[in-house]
Amino acid sequence: MVSTALHQLQVRGVTFLAPETNYVAPDVNPDRIASGVVIHPGCRLSGAELAIGPGCVIGAEAPATVSDCQLGAEVRLAGGFFDRATFLDDVKAGSGAHVRPGCLLEEKATIAHSVGIKQTVFMPWVTAGSLINFCDALVAGGTSSKDHSEIGSSYVHFNFTPHRDKATAVLFGDVPRGVLLNQPPIFLGGQGGMVGPCAIAYGTVIPAGQIWRGDITVPGHLVAKPAFRAPIDMPYNARCYPAIKRVIRSNLRYIGNIAALDMWYRVVRARFMLADPYSVACYAGARLRLAEILDERMSRLDELAHKVEQSLACVPDATAADEHRAFVDGWPALKSTLTAWLGARECATVPEAVQAVVTALPSADYLRAIQSLSVAATQTLTGWLEQAVACVLNAGNWSLIR
Repeated sequence: MVSTALHQLQVRGVTFLAPETNYVAPDVNPDRIASGVVIHPGCRLSGAELAIGPGCVIGAEAPATVSDCQLGAEVRLAGGFFDRATFLDDVKAGSGAHVRPGCLLEEKATIAHSVGIKQTVFMPWVTAGSLINFCDALVAGGTSSKDHSEIGSSYVHFNFTPHRDKATAVLFGDVPRGVLLNQPPIFLGGQGGMVGPCAIAYGTVIPAGQIWRGDITVPGHLVAKPAFRAPIDMPYNARCYPAIKRVIRSNLRYIGNIAALDMWYRVVRARFMLADPYSVACYAGARLRLAEILDERMSRLDELAHKVEQSLACVPDATAADEHRAFVDGWPALKSTLTAWLGARECATVPEAVQAVVTALPSADYLRAIQSLSVAATQTLTGWLEQAVACVLNAGNWSLIR
């Protein structure tokens, strides 16, 4: 028997190829699903925040569960599980996908079959192969669908430490330059992995089979190194942290970049995403995803502070002990400062020079419009976003992260 919600969608012009096999939850708002959307057999739709734009196809390769997601135009979700994620125009996901909350995939980003992501941002054209586990990351870089950042098949971001924390987010590229869509792509070879937290420069090429640890700060380099130079067999206490200065700075840099991306949506993206109800839903969804990521990163730092406090009883190294104490003592004030700054960003004044650039933009074809900006305009926008990142890194004038 066809449910009332499913029947309402049929009346609107949504095509269910085998309606007796589909489930549409009562909380789905039919007005948020575009006419012409195609739903293949076995799919389930739910959530009051669900929005599906024109030309979308769901479940073409396998049944798909889609809950409280926002889809722009021409999105293809071939099969799998999709929950509280936002997909802008022309995004494609292969079957077996496992896309959990906090994910934002921008225009023309692609994941192949059996990819798991959570709390992750792919900027335009970013492409991930198959059999990938890639959570807690932002990936930028690339200028087109033929010049894109690539995550090779069987790649893993190792985002859980032996200390049982997840203060491990990885920044591939950055937001202040990445949003301008003019940076060299990043290439992560297949059958490899990344141990966070770290930051990877534009133009980096890491060959297949590498497990990478640490930052890459010089752009345009091919990098590889042995995993370990000698065998390791030694006592180890997972409760005891080593020096943490780099970890703290990496986390603050990541928070600053996510905050900068939210500013970009509020000031620049809004010009392109308020023309129709499906774009409006994607705009709201994207900003909600970024807010969720910020909340997640702050909670992970809070968790880290508690674990580092426990580590003080066993840390043997004096330098590490000093960093531990500085973090434990300074975190409450830093947390308060960051929370206040993040809470006030919605009302932050936009510099006149930035507003002038935005006002001169057209209100259609986002990718083309951004890539057509002059050098002077891109410098203005990048400088504005870099200031946001710097505000987080300099929050509270905390000496530990200098």
